[in-house]
Amino acid sequence: MANVQDVAAYIIGKCGEMTAMKLQKLVYYSQAWHAVWSERALFDEKIQAWANGPVVYDLYRKHSGQFRVSAWPDGDAARLNADEAGSVDAVLAAYKDYTAHQLSEMTHREEPWLLARAGLSDGVRSNRPITLASMHEYYSARISS
Repeated sequence: MANVQDVAAYIIGKCGEMTAMKLQKLVYYSQAWHAVWSERALFDEKIQAWANGPVVYDLYRKHSGQFRVSAWPDGDAARLNADEAGSVDAVLAAYKDYTAHQLSEMTHREEPWLLARAGLSDGVRSNRPITLASMHEYYSARISS
């Protein structure tokens, strides 16, 4: 199994430079859709429901203070197996043309983030987890609708 650093390296390798926020959202969608398609997590690191959308804190620590990222030396894209790379490729095909802001707004309308932030006011800081189970349930339903 890949780790989140490997997934970030794979995404940057495929898409090139992007904002740190966009990278976070593409990593989130990669985890969510891989769980649907493969019935397992893409990586073990937790995703938190921050005010601006889903964030993997382990990634955030690496890009904190950077608006844009153009390389990800902390990961190895080659660690993704064919199934994992296929899931990320499918996510990139569907989501890579959206801006960071658009991706953030999308996550704000979706149940996994909303459930994790239940009872919190807009803009309030939170490190509540977005569970793999909530992502799997929500995005699985998108396939059949």
